[in-house]
Amino acid sequence: MKLQTEIPLKTQVHNQMDYNAKLLLLGSCFSENIGEKFNYFKFQSVSNPFGILFHPKAIETLMLKARNQIEYTENDVFFHNERWHCYDAHSKLSAVSKEVLLIDLNSNLQLINQQIAEATHVIITLGTAWVYDLVENNQTVANCHKMPQKQFNKKLLSVTEIVSSLKTIAAVIKAVNKKVTLILTVSPVRHIKDGFVENTLSKAHLISAIHQFVNQNPTSDTLQLAYFPSYEIMFDELREYRFYKADMLHPNATAIEYIWQKFQKVWMDSKTVSVMKEVEDIQRGLAHKPFNKASHAHQLFLKNINKKQKELQLRFPDINF
Repeated sequence: MKLQTEIPLKTQVHNQMDYNAKLLLLGSCFSENIGEKFNYFKFQSVSNPFGILFHPKAIETLMLKARNQIEYTENDVFFHNERWHCYDAHSKLSAVSKEVLLIDLNSNLQLINQQIAEATHVIITLGTAWVYDLVENNQTVANCHKMPQKQFNKKLLSVTEIVSSLKTIAAVIKAVNKKVTLILTVSPVRHIKDGFVENTLSKAHLISAIHQFVNQNPTSDTLQLAYFPSYEIMFDELREYRFYKADMLHPNATAIEYIWQKFQKVWMDSKTVSVMKEVEDIQRGLAHKPFNKASHAHQLFLKNINKKQKELQLRFPDINF
């Protein structure tokens, strides 16, 4: 008996990821989860320099500012609850000092600009189609930073608006890097604060828009477009609550690992997976906690781990532990 339906996946024929790949991940908290996997396996990756970005308009804003090299100034930040914030960034960038915040914003914007130019793959995970616009100037914000709700108008992006945003993002990337692969996916995290029905509507808009965009533009002057079904895997293959964290909204470690293995199947060949196993062996060794650090056995163990590191780094100089 087969007690589980599986989403059919095809291994990518072109532009797979290896240890020469340079990756930029942007989007929802699921981007953070996958970004942590890339970081653990020592890929050359940058994940969410501006923190979690839930909707496509937030990513579009950053892409445009990075391409046009628009620096953040004191007019772009504000003080609230004893910290300085920026509406374009997640609260993880918020700081007690205005100067520190501006330095971080502009340095991370430069990082995004550099990574767009050098990336082989850009992975964007969209979380919601619901956005908040500032009443005073109609600016769509990435994060409300717990400001009073009356200062915002909440709206649902239409499929057409999301497609337009994706086109702008792709155009920005293509303007400086035509050889990149743009991978789009929808976060399996449910945004229940918007409401159950509203969350479903939001995800439907995102999925419809991404497929419309990808199907209309399968390739665009060598810019490869692809969709990875994170959302579908979570809600079809992993449809039980045992794959969720205690809040019953976020995928737990088992679910993240499952989806990560599916991603590997599509985007990595056997040679890359073999190197990943070597990296994991070293990572587990480095994480090992001995009963006696001074013991001869442990010193030999450390020596062996160090030897493995050096041998691997000779083959892949960009790997840093």
